[in-house]
Amino acid sequence: MKAARNGTKDGLEKTKIAMMRKVSFLSKKDCTDDIEEDSGYLDVTVSELKHPPPQLSPMPEGLSSQQVVRRHILGSIIQSERSYLDSLKRILLEYKKPLMEAEPRILSLKKIQPVFYRLKEILQCHSMFQIALASRVAEWDNTEKIGDLFVASVHISVCVPQDMLKNTPVGHQDRLPLQLALTELETLAEKLNEQKRLAEQLAEIQQLTRSVSDRNLSKQLNSDQKQLILSETLIETVYGEKGQVLKSKERKVFLLNDMLVCANINPSDCFVGPPDISSLVPIGPKYAVKWSAPLLQVQVVEVGQETPQRKDSIYQQSGSKRLSSTNSQGKLFLGPPRLYQDLQELQHDLSVVEEVTLLVGTLQGSYQNLNTTVGQDWCMALQRLIRIKEDEIQCANKCRLRLMIPGKPDKSGRPVSFTVVFSTPSPISKISWVNRLHLAKIALRNENLPGWVCVEDDEKTKPPFWCPLLACQLPVFTPKMQDLKAGLYNPVHCSLLGFSAASTSLPQGYLWVASGGDDSHGQVEIFSLNRPTPRSVKSFSLASPVLCLEYITEPSTDEELETQTSEVLSKIGNTICVGLLDGNILVYGSVDTAAQCLLTFCNPEGCPVLCLKHSANFLFAGLSNGKVAVYNRKGGEGFWDPDSCRHVVIGCAPVLKLLQIDECVWASCANQVSVIEGSSLRTQSFEVHPDPMVSVTHMVRAGGGVWMAFSEGSSLRLFHTETLEHLQEINISTPSAYLSPGQKSVCVTSLLICQGLLWVGTAQGIIVTLPVPRLEGIPKITGKGMTSLNAHNGPVEFLVATSSILSQDFLKRDSTTEGVDSSGGGEDKKVTNSSQESLQQVDGSPQAKAKGVLLQYHLRSTSQLPGKLLTARPEESSDSTQDSLEHTLEDGSIYELSDDPEVWVRGPGPSSKEVARREKVTSAAIISGGKGFRRLAKSSNSPDSSENTLMVWQLPITV
Repeated sequence: MKAARNGTKDGLEKTKIAMMRKVSFLSKKDCTDDIEEDSGYLDVTVSELKHPPPQLSPMPEGLSSQQVVRRHILGSIIQSERSYLDSLKRILLEYKKPLMEAEPRILSLKKIQPVFYRLKEILQCHSMFQIALASRVAEWDNTEKIGDLFVASVHISVCVPQDMLKNTPVGHQDRLPLQLALTELETLAEKLNEQKRLAEQLAEIQQLTRSVSDRNLSKQLNSDQKQLILSETLIETVYGEKGQVLKSKERKVFLLNDMLVCANINPSDCFVGPPDISSLVPIGPKYAVKWSAPLLQVQVVEVGQETPQRKDSIYQQSGSKRLSSTNSQGKLFLGPPRLYQDLQELQHDLSVVEEVTLLVGTLQGSYQNLNTTVGQDWCMALQRLIRIKEDEIQCANKCRLRLMIPGKPDKSGRPVSFTVVFSTPSPISKISWVNRLHLAKIALRNENLPGWVCVEDDEKTKPPFWCPLLACQLPVFTPKMQDLKAGLYNPVHCSLLGFSAASTSLPQGYLWVASGGDDSHGQVEIFSLNRPTPRSVKSFSLASPVLCLEYITEPSTDEELETQTSEVLSKIGNTICVGLLDGNILVYGSVDTAAQCLLTFCNPEGCPVLCLKHSANFLFAGLSNGKVAVYNRKGGEGFWDPDSCRHVVIGCAPVLKLLQIDECVWASCANQVSVIEGSSLRTQSFEVHPDPMVSVTHMVRAGGGVWMAFSEGSSLRLFHTETLEHLQEINISTPSAYLSPGQKSVCVTSLLICQGLLWVGTAQGIIVTLPVPRLEGIPKITGKGMTSLNAHNGPVEFLVATSSILSQDFLKRDSTTEGVDSSGGGEDKKVTNSSQESLQQVDGSPQAKAKGVLLQYHLRSTSQLPGKLLTARPEESSDSTQDSLEHTLEDGSIYELSDDPEVWVRGPGPSSKEVARREKVTSAAIISGGKGFRRLAKSSNSPDSSENTLMVWQLPITV
């Protein structure tokens, strides 16, 4: 058995090497019938008698909970592989073999080949993998190691090793192999998804091109420059003057890189050819182009954001025969018809009740609930219902995409624009459309044509749409010329930001930019990011040059902080620490742009503060004398306590960079990095560069690895966060054509990881991005690097990532009535409503609350008045009330819209946490700071500038 296991390991190693060498050593079968290409395939029969399937031994006693979980995960892996193998064998035996042996043939050999493409090879690989898996399972209780097996065969394994990694403790020998396997798996999945995306994009464009009768449009679609960004089936709805649905129909909408196309769908044409089983192959629906428009002339228009109509222009609604479908107020009713109808009825009822109230005031007698007070209460209730209905209309527009499209001029030559209204499947779908339309327009600007190139293949690779787009560039610290030192993102949620504005603006919050000034002062400028372009909102000077910035979140109330005053802590909020050349550390509040200085303290040595980093309840300050100053929070206030300062000696050289890794902080000094452990402040140092004259200048973390840059050279090094092992080294040297005269080599000046990209800023002003995995694996460089053709004239002083998650309120579909007409205009369908509101409950019991009455309004102001009680209830249900002389709270049923739980109450749905996790929409942007701006394109004639400049790259919203 031992020999068999050794043989299996040797074979596994040979197979891995063979795959790397494109399996050159494997024998090649003669292909006589030219059915399948068997290059690199070795037909080996695996006997289950000789190699039985893996089977776990009985669980030994004394295992920890994590060991038990790992055994269960291993058992599921064994079961998954076994089930997959059985499925492959069944496909070959019960489907392929009968088709191959059928007489007469059902399908030709050429059609059988793609259906079962390389199925035998896949079965062979998984059979070999199962043999290797069996050897690991037999040794499991002694080694508990399986990660390296995944690394060697990640291209065939049907198991994601992520669950096993989550239950593997730090320090376990299997942890690094599992992280590497996760990285390999993610890389493979990314490549497959990208190939699938490109294939689907090409198929969609080809299908659309075949449906176009316009030669000019067909020629444009056949261009190699056309890229399909987004396509989706939406419901186009045409509304009347009062919001009623005139018609609605499914449309396929295509967003290309420079145009928007809307087409009718003809599903009846999905199958073509004679009724022969061998030719009944679906080729997708046929389209009939309804209209197309240049992208730069398409505008997204939200309710309440209508622009005044120009006198020299004509506006009409798509599908409307009249040139103008406006009401007497000049507004278009483009929302859900049922809601607008309800709103109009409520407004009518309010005017009637107001008149009734005036008439009631002329009554001669006295009645308990028939007086002006009752009338006023009725008016208040109706006004409340009107506000609720207006909110529902606003919520309904979360799934309403309204576009202004240019049309053909009329006979007099005036431009004609028409409005198109689409219903999207969900709020997230609308967010995606608005965001992609916005970014596609940015991509058409000169600075993004092109914006990135791949220098490794002589700029032949076309950058994908998801490449960062240069949204804007703006000066900073003008007119004074000062050296930029640091940038910081201060996230602040803006509740006033509109639904579509959140799809197009930069991540919510503020950008702090600091300068070194001269030796006597520094300066900070704050920019607001709650719009497509940053806007300067405040600037203030400091007594000393700024060297670093650190954003610190409000301390959490955990077990360590239970002894402190939580009320005081909650008032502190998030803060920003500023490190100065004179050794001072300033603490500012980050709630708004007031930038109030809350605390100032100096390190005992008076050394310049080169870097700052916080971890849990400690503030670490890297000093120029090779020490790290550590401060605790003050017991009752939550501020940093200057008297609690402790020093950790790192070395003789300046501490240039600090990085938080879980509960530790890494500190760079010369060519070494020291790991400072939590509150004990114990250190462990390791060498990261062989040259003692080279210093670590930048460190960034992603997953289980840390990338480091150095004071000399253009190389980057990757280290494991747990074993401190050196895993990868790359060189980001740039072609000399992009370097300014006199520049010989590239030196890294800034480093950043954001959304699967490693950003590298250089002393030459050039920015390079390299793809890295997004999951919790090892952030190895897995693909080609891209160089930005938009660069600074001087060093890239900083790179800042800004990101914010859209509020769940944006994603809530508060009213489901907007979906009524999305299925074809069926206004009479029974719908539910999730925007239920109850002002007061008659009964405080859970049963009463479960009914979810929309509005239950009580008139407390008239309950003590004499007179007969007026009620809307039937006589039999109100006898007891009429017979009783006791005055109680008035009957509120007259104000109820419905008390039927079948109408208003939904069944149990997913929890709020599950919804939040599933509907997480992230907006991100990257900001660089440096001297001036220049284009690297060979044909660029842009003048070089020397003023301090910010460049802002916007990334597509991710879900």
